[in-house]
Amino acid sequence: MYYAHSENTSKEKHPLSKHLSSTANLASSFSCDESYNDLFEITGILHDLGKYQKDFQRYLIEGGRRGSVPHASWGAGYARTAGILEASIAIDGHHKGMPDHADWKTDTERFKNNDIANFDAVVKEFISDNGINESKFKNIKPPLFNRENKSQRELFTRYLFSALTDGDWLSTEAHFEPETHSLRPAAELSISEMIKSLGAAFSLKSSEGEINALRNEARAEALSYSNLPLGFFSLSLPTGLGKTLTSMAWALEHARANRLKRIIVVLPYVNIIDQTAAVFKNIFGENSVLEYHSGYNEQHSIESSEECKTPEDRMKELACENWDYPLIVTTTVQFFESLFSNKPSKCRKVHNISNSVVIFDEVQTLPKHLILPTLQMLKDVHTVMKTSFLFCTATQPAFEKRHGFDGIDGITPLITSPAKLYEKTVRVRYSFINDLEPIGMDELFQQVHSRDDSSLVIFNTKKAAAEFFELASASQTWQESYHLSTAMCPRHRKEVIRQIIEGLAGGRKLLVVSTQLIEAGVDLDFPVVFRAAAPLESIIQSAGRCNREGNLGPAGGETCIFRLADSGMPDKTYSACAGHAIEMMKAAPDKIYHYNMFNEYYRQIINLYVDPDKKGIREAREKFNFETVNDLYRIIEKATVGLYVYCFNAESSELLDSLKYKKHLSRDDFRKMQMFTVQVYRDFINKNGQFCTSDPRGFIVWYGKYDRKMGLAAPNKEDEVLII
Repeated sequence: MYYAHSENTSKEKHPLSKHLSSTANLASSFSCDESYNDLFEITGILHDLGKYQKDFQRYLIEGGRRGSVPHASWGAGYARTAGILEASIAIDGHHKGMPDHADWKTDTERFKNNDIANFDAVVKEFISDNGINESKFKNIKPPLFNRENKSQRELFTRYLFSALTDGDWLSTEAHFEPETHSLRPAAELSISEMIKSLGAAFSLKSSEGEINALRNEARAEALSYSNLPLGFFSLSLPTGLGKTLTSMAWALEHARANRLKRIIVVLPYVNIIDQTAAVFKNIFGENSVLEYHSGYNEQHSIESSEECKTPEDRMKELACENWDYPLIVTTTVQFFESLFSNKPSKCRKVHNISNSVVIFDEVQTLPKHLILPTLQMLKDVHTVMKTSFLFCTATQPAFEKRHGFDGIDGITPLITSPAKLYEKTVRVRYSFINDLEPIGMDELFQQVHSRDDSSLVIFNTKKAAAEFFELASASQTWQESYHLSTAMCPRHRKEVIRQIIEGLAGGRKLLVVSTQLIEAGVDLDFPVVFRAAAPLESIIQSAGRCNREGNLGPAGGETCIFRLADSGMPDKTYSACAGHAIEMMKAAPDKIYHYNMFNEYYRQIINLYVDPDKKGIREAREKFNFETVNDLYRIIEKATVGLYVYCFNAESSELLDSLKYKKHLSRDDFRKMQMFTVQVYRDFINKNGQFCTSDPRGFIVWYGKYDRKMGLAAPNKEDEVLII
């Protein structure tokens, strides 16, 4: 008898043939196309061929250093000799991660050259123990997609790797943790029930007034395209016309028409995830939605706490590992960095993107220097994994294929005449302070000070926002003044936003000074917004905080654009895009109201200022350099670290104190801690280590100063640029 794993708590070893069979069956079940099934199954059968080595069986009995008897390269080597190259790469990386092409060749070359002692004997035992007819490996039919397309083939290998990894881990879990395994979700997308629940939610909304009539018309038109086959779609709606629920209504009907199994909503910011997930939970029920975002390192073990947890809570924790859930709300970072990853833990969820509808909200936030490899990956996923994509935003980027830009060939708009909707819902007028010539901070203060209404002032950097807030706070012009930036922990920001909403509703005259964090997912409504010159998408999104509810009538709000002298920008690309937006607005001030202006702007900046594949990721993919691609694709360029703010308030200190004696923290514990966490660059910790304490459970605590107005405060002012 050959074994895959040592004894479990029932003193039972895991028979190797049983493990290979269950992994193969699971992997095959993750296939979205019958033409893939045999290859998925054979990859599962072959992955632990190397465990038939006598040395490995001795290691299971006698013990030894983990990894001291390598086995993955044996199955990979055999697959390579059989000409099953995708399987060989997936098997070679199923523990360490998918390698670059050269490393895979090195790992398997000896097997190809029959230069491994006892290889034939090990293969013979494998064949015999599993009752395999070797001819099966030599008669694999190629999948139906175009295998000559290197990009699609690379994505197929990722898909196969994901199915193998998840199948392997699930089979191993069933052996060692059968009780945990039994809690795995078996939930399916209850389309009919969800459509019924969504219809009930729509029925509670008022149908009176022009805005509500436009919402209903837009939703009806979008739904008329839900029966189309899998593809790429766009939903361009002005702020306030209900794109969140309209997109979900379309996705459910599209899933029903195409027999899809999952809806994934991808959002750029954690604060939007909280809001969107809350909306869906309110409509579909608490257990219908899986929120997936991690403020702490994924590699840290997150185990179930000893506190009372419902089976549903535990089910969701397990589903976070592989996204086996019908409705998922996640971040742009998690979605794409999983797709481009080579790591087993991250890639494990990738196969569950197949047979899905993926909704991208605020799609204009995708990094421009990554846009071509990002769009190419989506095209490959659509073709190979049978997935539809919906791009949602009030500012639709030019993602279409055109001369000099290898974008998406054919994006179907769900609204055929969006320009008419934008014309009917104009809420603001734009004005340019000093004809967009630079002004100083004092002059800006006078401009804001002269207004009789509440004002929102948005800057590009924390430094500029802090300087203006300090200047304005000395004035008695406003009844209340507030500051918002990412230097404040989420709980602090939520408190301030609640106070702002109450102040506006109470008719008090407010001043709010913010960084660009306010541009998405923060539903504030000001009569006047001042915006520092920025990329056009930021200007338009900022204007969405002005006369948001339309209470001031058509074009009743005012968004004032200013250029601040000697003011920094987040990076060179941001600065170039801001400069181009200024040029366009100066040349044709009225065009900013036109629906097509942003599309035109996006085309121009991609042509002029941005290398849309700056890091050569598409070439690395076509060379099957999986580890290189993993290292290159980063939505957040510099690695950040979360600092838990102990001294924010009594709740933050009491929460950490309550976790002091827990050996392992649950995902729920980390989620609670996230509310008191500020992201910083590693250098901030290096320079201020005396105020930090690292906890072996996977987080760092900040015991230094925290300002109740401004947030995390660096002892040295120059270090504040290291706070995200």
